[in-house]
Amino acid sequence: MRDEAWVVEVGRTNAAWLATESRTARLAREYRPVDLGDGRVRYSARALGAARELGEEEDGFLTDDADGLRVWIGDDAYELERE
Repeated sequence: MRDEAWVVEVGRTNAAWLATESRTARLAREYRPVDLGDGRVRYSARALGAARELGEEEDGFLTDDADGLRVWIGDDAYELERE
Protein backbone atom coordinates (compact mmCIF):
# COMPACT_ATOMS: atom_id res chain seq x y z
CA MET A 1 0.00 0.00 0.00
CA ARG A 2 1.26 3.44 -0.96
CA ASP A 3 1.96 5.86 1.89
CA GLU A 4 -0.23 8.83 1.08
CA ALA A 5 0.68 12.27 2.35
CA TRP A 6 -0.62 15.82 2.19
CA VAL A 7 1.35 19.07 2.25
CA VAL A 8 0.23 22.52 3.34
CA GLU A 9 1.97 25.88 3.33
CA VAL A 10 1.22 27.69 6.59
CA GLY A 11 4.24 29.95 7.08
CA ARG A 12 7.39 29.25 9.07
CA THR A 13 6.03 30.15 12.51
CA ASN A 14 2.86 28.08 12.09
CA ALA A 15 4.78 25.15 10.60
CA ALA A 16 7.16 25.06 13.56
CA TRP A 17 4.23 25.32 15.98
CA LEU A 18 2.25 22.49 14.31
CA ALA A 19 5.30 20.20 14.36
CA THR A 20 6.45 20.94 17.92
CA GLU A 21 3.72 22.54 20.07
CA SER A 22 0.32 21.41 18.78
CA ARG A 23 -1.54 18.64 20.58
CA THR A 24 -0.76 16.22 17.74
CA ALA A 25 2.96 17.08 17.99
CA ARG A 26 2.97 15.25 21.34
CA LEU A 27 1.83 11.96 19.83
CA ALA A 28 3.98 9.09 18.55
CA ARG A 29 6.11 10.00 15.54
CA GLU A 30 3.82 8.45 12.91
CA TYR A 31 0.90 10.63 14.11
CA ARG A 32 2.75 13.97 14.07
CA PRO A 33 2.80 16.62 11.35
CA VAL A 34 6.32 17.17 10.00
CA ASP A 35 7.86 20.60 9.39
CA LEU A 36 9.42 20.43 5.92
CA GLY A 37 10.99 23.88 6.16
CA ASP A 38 10.08 27.03 4.23
CA GLY A 39 6.71 27.16 6.01
CA ARG A 40 5.45 23.81 4.74
CA VAL A 41 4.07 20.89 6.76
CA ARG A 42 3.57 17.27 5.70
CA TYR A 43 0.78 15.08 7.09
CA SER A 44 0.94 11.32 6.63
CA ALA A 45 -2.37 9.46 6.53
CA ARG A 46 -1.97 8.65 10.24
CA ALA A 47 -1.09 12.26 11.15
CA LEU A 48 -4.11 13.44 9.20
CA GLY A 49 -6.31 11.01 11.13
CA ALA A 50 -4.95 12.28 14.45
CA ALA A 51 -5.53 15.91 13.45
CA ARG A 52 -9.13 15.08 12.53
CA GLU A 53 -9.71 14.28 16.22
CA LEU A 54 -9.00 17.88 17.29
CA GLY A 55 -11.93 20.10 18.19
CA GLU A 56 -12.86 23.34 16.44
CA GLU A 57 -11.51 25.35 19.35
CA GLU A 58 -8.00 23.93 18.88
CA ASP A 59 -5.47 25.30 16.43
CA GLY A 60 -4.50 22.66 13.93
CA PHE A 61 -8.00 21.20 13.52
CA LEU A 62 -9.09 20.11 10.06
CA THR A 63 -12.16 20.63 7.96
CA ASP A 64 -12.99 18.65 4.84
CA ASP A 65 -15.89 20.10 2.90
CA ALA A 66 -16.79 21.67 -0.45
CA ASP A 67 -13.96 24.18 0.07
CA GLY A 68 -11.41 21.37 0.34
CA LEU A 69 -9.28 19.84 3.07
CA ARG A 70 -7.99 22.65 5.27
CA VAL A 71 -6.06 23.08 8.51
CA TRP A 72 -7.10 25.99 10.72
CA ILE A 73 -4.81 28.14 12.84
CA GLY A 74 -6.68 30.92 14.55
CA ASP A 75 -9.07 32.39 11.98
CA ASP A 76 -6.88 31.38 9.03
CA ALA A 77 -7.44 28.27 6.91
CA TYR A 78 -4.73 26.66 4.79
CA GLU A 79 -5.54 24.15 2.07
CA LEU A 80 -3.78 20.79 2.06
CA GLU A 81 -2.73 19.22 -1.23
CA ARG A 82 -2.08 15.56 -1.83
CA GLU A 83 1.63 14.99 -2.30
